[in-house]
Amino acid sequence: MFYVYLIQSKTTNELYVGYTFDITQRILSHNTASNISTKHGVPWELIYVEGYRSERDARVREQKLKHHGNSKRFVKERIKNSLL
Repeated sequence: MFYVYLIQSKTTNELYVGYTFDITQRILSHNTASNISTKHGVPWELIYVEGYRSERDARVREQKLKHHGNSKRFVKERIKNSLL
């Protein structure tokens, strides 16, 4: 299984989108500053996950979330509405 995830920095409130096959290890990697892209925002909190059977599908979804504003806006709305 492959996962697309959103994490949010508890210090800067920045969002980061990524994909992985091991979500637990990946979040640990972000929070130990092992990732160049996210080391400045430690600690990070997992706020959203989608599961995919295909790595290709997960990568396509990650790219849509990173580069297409409407996709990311929709996910942000889903997260916001789930917290109500």
